[in-house]
Amino acid sequence: MASRAYHEISDITLLPAPDETGCITHYAFQYIDFNQVPQYVAAGHRFSDCCFLGCEIPSAMEGHIGSTCLVFPRMGRIYNAFRGNLYTGETLYAGYDPENEDSYATCFDARVYADYKEKGVNCDDIRETLGRTMHDRAIGDAMREFLSRFDERQVVAIMGGHAQLRTDPSFRRVALIAKALTERGKLMASGGGPGAMEATHLGAWMAGRSLEEFDDAMEILSVAPTFKDEGWLRTAFEVRKKYPQNKYRSLGIPTWFYGHEPATPFATHIAKYFFNSLREDVLLAIAKGGIIYSPGSAGTIQEIFQDAAQNHYETFGAPSPMVFLDKEFFTKEVPVYPLLEDLMTRGKYRNLLISVTDDAQEAIDTLMSFRQEPTEGC
Repeated sequence: MASRAYHEISDITLLPAPDETGCITHYAFQYIDFNQVPQYVAAGHRFSDCCFLGCEIPSAMEGHIGSTCLVFPRMGRIYNAFRGNLYTGETLYAGYDPENEDSYATCFDARVYADYKEKGVNCDDIRETLGRTMHDRAIGDAMREFLSRFDERQVVAIMGGHAQLRTDPSFRRVALIAKALTERGKLMASGGGPGAMEATHLGAWMAGRSLEEFDDAMEILSVAPTFKDEGWLRTAFEVRKKYPQNKYRSLGIPTWFYGHEPATPFATHIAKYFFNSLREDVLLAIAKGGIIYSPGSAGTIQEIFQDAAQNHYETFGAPSPMVFLDKEFFTKEVPVYPLLEDLMTRGKYRNLLISVTDDAQEAIDTLMSFRQEPTEGC
């Protein structure tokens, strides 16, 4: 029998009242400072089977926390291991001033990455690994809450190379596809980094705007074609400022494992993970409306076969489309499409809904025509 979910409380104004016995049971309090509510503490409520995640607990309250409760300290990290919501461009880059490129080194994202490298990617410090694990659990929880607002078939991902230039025609094509799909009700998702990933979120950010405005944004970004160029982040914030929006949403899922690749601030919601393997699995799992693959290197190829395996085994429910965007690349240069076709013909793969095209509208139509009924995952 499935266990009952805890009632999660991350807002101090939403603290629960006790039951008729004076007890508060089965709640998870996330990063609450109970010192700020002295009257609540003074009431002497008893707590049973609750989780206190990174909370500040006054001594007067400690005696009322039963032995069935779990209490995790704040752990003293740069990041909040128990955050209750996703990151945004503003929170991830808190401390960054677009007028001062050097300020990037002191922003939140850069400080977390520097600490991550200092402690070690494969750190054996139990306190550090526990902090990272709890952080990624909290991010996953916040992401599930965010995605609960959408039909699962609304979520479409675009995969592709991080090295794709902003000035490359393929960048513009990906961005326009994402723009069109967003305007037609899709929630765009990607790995949240530069290249094709940034193009995905730029398109979603510019949804609802004219082609002239879109091209103007592209012109602003063109002065820094790659994330290694001075002005890459500054020009992104310049576009955001010139073309603000609060109607359309997109989800970026980057990782500090590749922290040298900055996350795009065009994603309105950012689920940044420490553990890359978890992040990759999540990204492929949530894209139940289909995935478009644009040219990329080893990481993109890995994602293709991981996605194919998930569709084959129906790991997360019914299979969804895999659209390969660039016939020459996916049939000749990196011939994964004919390989998958052959494996399907010989029965090595089942349940794959694959297509390959050079035409942006065909890719859009393929995903918009997908009407598979949602299936509960296993």
